[in-house]
Amino acid sequence: MLRVLLAAQASAAQLSGLLLLPPIQPFCLGPGKWGDRPPGGGPRAGPAQGLQRLLEQARSPGELVRWLGQNPTKVRAHHYPVALRRLGQLLGSQPRPPPVEQTSLQDLSQLIIRNCPSFDIHTIHVCLHLAELLGFPSDAPLVCALERERRFRLPPKPPPPLQPVLRGGQRLEAALSCPHFLRHPQQHLIRSLAEARPEELTPHVMVRLAQHLARHRLREPQLLEAIAHFLVVQEAQLSTKVVQKLVLPFGRLNYFPQEQQFMSCLERILAREAGAAPLATVNILMSLCQLRCLPSRALQFVFSPSFISHISGTPHAPIVRRYLSLLDTAVELELPGYQGPRLPRRQKVPLFPQPLITDRARCKYSHKDIVAEGLRQLLGEEKYRQDLTVPPGYCTDFLLCVSSSGAVLPVRTQDPFLPYPPRSCPQGQAASPPTTQDPAQRVVLMLQERWHFCRDSRVLLGSRALRERHLGLLGYQLLPLPFEELESQRGLHQLKSYLRQKLQALGLRWGPEGG
Repeated sequence: MLRVLLAAQASAAQLSGLLLLPPIQPFCLGPGKWGDRPPGGGPRAGPAQGLQRLLEQARSPGELVRWLGQNPTKVRAHHYPVALRRLGQLLGSQPRPPPVEQTSLQDLSQLIIRNCPSFDIHTIHVCLHLAELLGFPSDAPLVCALERERRFRLPPKPPPPLQPVLRGGQRLEAALSCPHFLRHPQQHLIRSLAEARPEELTPHVMVRLAQHLARHRLREPQLLEAIAHFLVVQEAQLSTKVVQKLVLPFGRLNYFPQEQQFMSCLERILAREAGAAPLATVNILMSLCQLRCLPSRALQFVFSPSFISHISGTPHAPIVRRYLSLLDTAVELELPGYQGPRLPRRQKVPLFPQPLITDRARCKYSHKDIVAEGLRQLLGEEKYRQDLTVPPGYCTDFLLCVSSSGAVLPVRTQDPFLPYPPRSCPQGQAASPPTTQDPAQRVVLMLQERWHFCRDSRVLLGSRALRERHLGLLGYQLLPLPFEELESQRGLHQLKSYLRQKLQALGLRWGPEGG
């Protein structure tokens, strides 16, 4: 058991660690019953303290055993770590320690083994640490006895809680809350949804699913079709506040379901409960607007004077007015045959007067700054505008004014805005003509960043597709810059070559590079 010690094979590094340990004080190793402190905080001078000094000054292992064995009434638990520490000092004080009696070492081990049941947990930890430094193997009787006492003093581990058996909707809801599920979200959710019985798919569960798909841009047809089918089947039990949450992923993910009753179901719900929750009604129409499916009857209701008057004094009036302004723009550009009421001019507000929240939050990952520098060096600062908001309120990434011959013109010499509305106003007023004799074409460079698309897809999110569609209908020529192409450019020089090719492909020409 003690061959390492007897043959002086313990590593010098381990033994030197014992020499660096501070002197062990009786009151530092456990409860007061092994060495009570006197009033004032210092250790009590007495037989126990005297024995500690004798152990610290022992000149051999045999002397250590003798002091411990001859004073059984004075020995306290903290004396055993002192003896182990002194043993290490004796063995490490010389390059080759002299042979020692194996009986003395075995007796010291047996003393510790016999008395360790009375040790406190801190004393046991100290003895284990010292035994490890001394080179005791893990299966030595001393180490085994100390480990057994250490485990005995540890508080018992509570049994693991019984995992409830989750089925159907409960498994689906648990999957949505699982922190690891994003690795394979579609497969996990599809499997949970397939195992659910119809009665287990509650509105709460399906709303959680819809919100998760929208939040993480997961355009998974099987899950979206399940939501559409649930909406149709549960139509009579669903309020507009629940329906707005179920419809949200369809507009955001630019996905029109194959469920044949989807639109007719929504039209019935809007006709039945449109006045009960104005904001929910407008939210549903916003999702349908992104899908290019606006029911005329619902539009007539939200554009009616009574509805507008009703929402004017509510806390959510600003957001409703912005959504109504966007719906009015969609009617102007996409529903030429609409004959119902429209949003009064005094109620209209800019749609998106600044970059969207997602773009502002991820600006450090955007390619906008490097594209702006490339355009500055390629065209010059006076020949493009960045982040310009054009009527009726869409923010453009970069806008160029181009003559009929294809020459890029200084923006300050041109009106960068195309007239809105592009045809006669609903009130019978004609659209304003261009302000220049040579009408300039407006080219909009559209950054298509990675987060503008559905996850793992080339389908633009509904809001992005809506903006590009409306800018095109307004007369702006769009030049998309996909993130894959931008990410493949290595450095500003390659990016300038890429932009030059893109602009020349449209037939644009300009003078020598500026700046």
